[in-house]
Parts: sequence; structure tokens; C-alpha cells
Amino acid sequence: MRYLTRTSLLIAVLILLAAASNAQSTGLAADKRERVEKAISTQMSRLGIPGLSVAVVVDHKLQWSNGYGLADAENFVPAKATTAYRLGSISKPITATAVMQLVERGKLDLDAPIQKFCRAFPEKQWPVTARQLLGHLSGVRHYKGEEFASTRHYNGIIEGLEMFKNDPLLFEPGTKYSYTTHGYAVLGCAVEGASGIRFADYVRDNMFKPAGMDRIRVDNVADIIPNRAQGYVKTPSGELQNSGLADTSYKIPGGGFISTVEDLAKFAIAMQTEVLVKKQTLDQMWTSQKTRDGKVTGYGLGWGVSERNGMKEVHHGGAQQRVSTFLYTIPEKGFAVVLMANLENIGSGLASLSRQIADIVLQ
Repeated sequence: MRYLTRTSLLIAVLILLAAASNAQSTGLAADKRERVEKAISTQMSRLGIPGLSVAVVVDHKLQWSNGYGLADAENFVPAKATTAYRLGSISKPITATAVMQLVERGKLDLDAPIQKFCRAFPEKQWPVTARQLLGHLSGVRHYKGEEFASTRHYNGIIEGLEMFKNDPLLFEPGTKYSYTTHGYAVLGCAVEGASGIRFADYVRDNMFKPAGMDRIRVDNVADIIPNRAQGYVKTPSGELQNSGLADTSYKIPGGGFISTVEDLAKFAIAMQTEVLVKKQTLDQMWTSQKTRDGKVTGYGLGWGVSERNGMKEVHHGGAQQRVSTFLYTIPEKGFAVVLMANLENIGSGLASLSRQIADIVLQ
């Protein structure tokens, strides 16, 4: 208990000192930055977050980034703007963008049976398309049993399909919305089939390089990754513990990248400025899908979609061992905020904080 108290005190001190030591850019007005930092400090204290990094984009430019608290609570390593976190499901918008690039280039058909591009995925009782997979309308199941905590290493996306590929669809595609990370593994396989190269190589050359994302990479538990954050989870009694082990190699397209807040800010900028895909493609991705009976799902093609204060919000969160993450954008304002924390199960808290930051910056 004495150790936990000492750790909490040090986290609080580091939050107060972060603005002077870690800020990577100063394009945000001082008064707004102070208010944003107060909001961050309040939320970190309320949720007990050990370490958090933030990046803010205004008018399609990275205006400010910083880190707060501890990236490694055992060794008292401060969190920075350059701290690397698992993305979790923010990997899905990346995969969706890769798919839509191939659609633009005439190499992938959104409405053809997915087996045309991913032969390793067996035919099911109903046809399944890339559009349905992108919008979580496919009927491909999500995790079951202990899959989420798998520590097995898979050598490639096609090998990772073994975890679920022979299971039947849960429902006829298009009739229901059901979130699925496994469905995005199938999309990663389709990217390989349509492009003729490995998924990781495709996104590196066609997305990360054009966007200027130089820190993002496939998360490999065996690799030495500079500035990698340690991860934590809270027990029911509120004690901080190290996160459980997990190897994400089976779900790279749906939750297997690691990067920094600044790289994700560059991704948001590249999306909003049509560096990666055209405006008409963005309009498709950022429009909520509907079930066959007309029910709006609140999810487009790889992105969550909603409306607030009369403006469209486009966003995605991530939740897995070691992290909680949130990427929030308001396209018509050229605005984005990226939040990445090394504490599990606080996604709603990050979503709330991202909107609070947006209100401060865009008031």
C-alpha cells in the first residue's frame, strides 16, 4: 500500500511537470493548453491512469502533443508524446483505408464475395462481402473463450485465420450489426490477395510513408520497441497490477499495431486532406451503414460515426491488454485529438475527455 501511495504521488507530480518538459509543439494558445491540461489531470486522477499521451490537430496541423504520468510505473519512466502504445482497435480504420485504396484502384470489389480476394476464408452458408466486413454486418463472430488473451504467435495473417475461419456465420450478412475483430483479419487477408503483397508491407508503403508516420509498426511482443509503454489493469479493489500477457499476431488488421499519438495525428491529417483516399471515398467511409431493415448502426466503413453540436464526429477507440486508446475527429473543422493511456478498460473516459478537449480548443 505504501508503494502504491508513493507511485500515485509521483504520477501527480509528473502530470504537473509534463507541460514544461515533454511538450513537442506549442501551436495551441497558452490559455487553451492550460485548460486542456487541467481536464487531462482531472480525468487521470479520477480514473487512476498511470500514464497518458495526447496529440491535438487543428486546421489539419499537429498543434500540440505531450505526455503525462508514468509510461512505466515500476521504473518511474515518464510518459511522453513519443511513448509507444498498442493501438488496439484503432488498427481497424487503418485496414479499412487500405481496403478502400484498393477499391479506388480497381483491385478490390466491395460487393463481391470476399473469397475472390481471400481464398483462405472458406465459403459460408451465405455470401460475405468486404462492405459487410468493414461495417460489422458480416456475421463473422468476435472473440470467444480465451482467444482475447491468446499468447500463441501466428506467422502471418492467413495462419491467424485458423482461430475462427471454419465457424459458421452468426447470422445472414446485412441483417444485424455485430462488432467483430476477426472480420477485420479476413479484410487483411483480402488486402494481401488484391495487392499481391503482405499486409504489413502494403500499409507501410501505401499508407504510413505517404502520411509521414515513421513510428507505427506491427506490434511484436518479442521485439525491442523504443519507448514502449508498460500496461496496467485495476483489480476490483482498485489496486494497480501489470496487464496480462497477449500476443496480437492473430489480429494485426483489427488490433495489432503499435505507435505514438503523433503518428495517429498524422494519420488523421492524411485522411482529412485526401492524401490516402479521395473525398468521395471518405464520404462512404464516414457514412453510417444500415441493416437490411433500415436500422442505422452508427458505424461506417472502419469508423464510428455520430453527430454532436450539429457537426459530424468520426472516431474509433481501442481496448486490449496494456492500453485504452481513442482517436476523435471533426472533419469539417480539420480537428483531431488522439489519447492513448496505459490502463485497461477506460475507453468511455477517454471518449469523454476527447470531446471535452474539442470543446476547449474549438470554442
